[in-house]
Amino acid sequence: MRIPVHLAYIATFIGVCGHASSEFFAVLSGVDGPEASVWRYLIGAMGLVIWALLTPGSRDLLAPLRAAPVRFTVLSIVGVTGAYLAFHWALDFASVVQVATLVTTIPIFVGISNLLINGAALSMVKIVTGLMATLGVIVLLTDGYLADLSGDGRALIGVVLALICAALAAVYSVLVKPFVTEHGALTVTTTSLVIGALGLWVTVGLGWGVWVNPTTLFSRPSGESWSLLTLGLWNTTVTQVLWIGGLAAAADITRASYLFFLKPVIAAALALILLAQPITALQLLAIVLVTGCVAVEVFWPRLSSMRAKS
Repeated sequence: MRIPVHLAYIATFIGVCGHASSEFFAVLSGVDGPEASVWRYLIGAMGLVIWALLTPGSRDLLAPLRAAPVRFTVLSIVGVTGAYLAFHWALDFASVVQVATLVTTIPIFVGISNLLINGAALSMVKIVTGLMATLGVIVLLTDGYLADLSGDGRALIGVVLALICAALAAVYSVLVKPFVTEHGALTVTTTSLVIGALGLWVTVGLGWGVWVNPTTLFSRPSGESWSLLTLGLWNTTVTQVLWIGGLAAAADITRASYLFFLKPVIAAALALILLAQPITALQLLAIVLVTGCVAVEVFWPRLSSMRAKS
């Protein structure tokens, strides 16, 4: 399965929508962060394996490992096990909005990683729109949540973990692109998530003493079961294929990654719709700033072409 270039931004955006709702289902599951990460990726990986085996052209799941066994395994451990352990663990310390907002720094880390790894220069437009979008993210963070950081220090731990997640996920997105180009998004995502899920299972088992047994999923309270199932199948199986595949298919991975700046915007909308939490004037200003910067960056080639013609 390969995502066509002309659908790259659409796939990436749907992936962002999936990422934007993951914090909600993680919290609704009622499971502590590290354990939730194991449930999420065990279920998500199983869903991907079934999807890949039913899809012609994506069934050779060992192809990425044959091509570069050590590199691909380490990449999966760092980009899946490390990043998403940090993500779910952060939710034990910081609020949903804080984590959702800080993980939005992924595009900044993607741009820096792409510069350092591939030598892809950052244009002035990328720098300006990135800084402005970051400003909008900071506005969202400071609207009632900055005071939390000055409390007992737990929120600060969550902030650091969320930033670690963003950095690891960004490096992974850049380094995994050649594998996706060669073997397809579904094949690479499936194999990588299986390795990452096993890494999470062992890490949380040894570090927290919690050895997750997937067969007990439906013996849990129904609310927890369905939240974990949604977290695994929607927020992981579908979301990861579209996000990773969309970024890999995009001609400009940094520009495509800027769609991730919309994550807190989508999260704010979900909070309004699902939790009946009102949007403040400051949040609305930040949303306009962030979406405006994303729109300029994503449509910049067309805008510059129109300007040249005029």
